[in-house]
Amino acid sequence: MIATNEALAIEQAGLSKRSKKPSSKKLYFTKARRFVERGGWRFDLYKFLYRSKGFSMTLFSLILLSSLAVILQTVEELGKEYALVFQTIEWVLTIAFTIEYLLRIIASPAANRYIFSRFGMLDFLAFCPFYLSFFNVVNVNFLLVLRLIRLFRLLRMFDLVEYSYYKHELMLLVQALRNSRRKISIFLLTVFVAVTILGSLMYVIEGKENGFVSIPKGIYWAVVTISTVGYGDVTPKTPLGQLIASALMLMGFSTIVVFTSIVGAEIYKQSDQKKEILAHKSCLDCGMGGHDSDASYCKHCGSRLWDAD
Repeated sequence: MIATNEALAIEQAGLSKRSKKPSSKKLYFTKARRFVERGGWRFDLYKFLYRSKGFSMTLFSLILLSSLAVILQTVEELGKEYALVFQTIEWVLTIAFTIEYLLRIIASPAANRYIFSRFGMLDFLAFCPFYLSFFNVVNVNFLLVLRLIRLFRLLRMFDLVEYSYYKHELMLLVQALRNSRRKISIFLLTVFVAVTILGSLMYVIEGKENGFVSIPKGIYWAVVTISTVGYGDVTPKTPLGQLIASALMLMGFSTIVVFTSIVGAEIYKQSDQKKEILAHKSCLDCGMGGHDSDASYCKHCGSRLWDAD
């Protein structure tokens, strides 16, 4: 343990000699290390908000209750009969989410890091639409639906459940999508070009008399057809148009196969080679990252791992 800490100290000293200005990440871990060493009520609050399973399950229930209230109040009969109940639930939960957000800022080792993190912005958007509704700047129905963004906060649950197979599989899927993003981008670009050309051809072949009143309308039809949805609001009538439609339908099946093959091959590669699936966990004692997704202790110094977000 001592040798490891000395090696890390030497490495950090070498890095400081090469660069006169310390990086923001290094400054953060310096603050975080002092935060852990000091302990106190802020650190206890941090552990309660970020690592407590009891609190996470309570938060899980409140998010589901809030989302259910938003959905049910759009039903006309329920919205009129239980308007006061829905309004009370919204007021109480919004205040609770606001207090939780402020407590997370107080308990975070670096407040700005949490505020501008993905979870910090989600937490802010969880209660912001409710306050905006008082000013009537944005459509009320839009703000009502925007409150359902709270459901994305359930993603935090994966960071709070340790040794979870679900978390490992989620990290595996995220890593596979990240590694295949270039292939997916090229594939989507090819599909975009194909539907644009074929939609334009259908505008020329079918014409306005058959419902293809513009090129955007033709592109819309091509997207609906290649995705195998087929609303039937616009259909080709000429033999040539029907031939193109048939080819586009067959192409639609291939697009599904190609996309799943790209991601599936990457997932198989990750599993077959048993690559290390890394999580956004960094040790607040030694500052080292790159730990396994289910790790609870640092593999470099053995200290307890607390999530950096």
